[in-house]
Amino acid sequence: MGDSAHTPKQLVALGRARPKAPPPSVRTVSKSDSAYRTIAEVAAELGVATHVLRFWETKFPQLKPTKQSGGRRFYKPEDVALLKYIQQLLYKEGYTIRGVQAALKQAKPRELKTLVQHLTPQAVIAELTAIRDLLADERPRT
Repeated sequence: MGDSAHTPKQLVALGRARPKAPPPSVRTVSKSDSAYRTIAEVAAELGVATHVLRFWETKFPQLKPTKQSGGRRFYKPEDVALLKYIQQLLYKEGYTIRGVQAALKQAKPRELKTLVQHLTPQAVIAELTAIRDLLADERPRT
């Protein structure tokens, strides 16, 4: 019987065909915090698919990644921080797309920038360090 009579799964089981390759994974390259990131890197960092980021771009005009010829997207650190904020509102706080749109519209540009800056790695580390220091001061001394 020819290979055309078998399904792809049967061909794999018979050892006549290769299984599909897994999707390419994003290499974790250590970049500086000020470096631009590709859509795949940002999607991996946020734990969402790339199509979700492209969809969010259509819904939130504040998201403006740099697009190069061929349509490749590169996200600035501010864009990544804004994406994290949007993700937090949608996934953790239960906002709808319209709710996030309204929240972003109501926030003045300076306020939005301040909110987004609080989500940068440096800001989180600084805040955690301050909390650690406070807790160390509160420990009872023996």
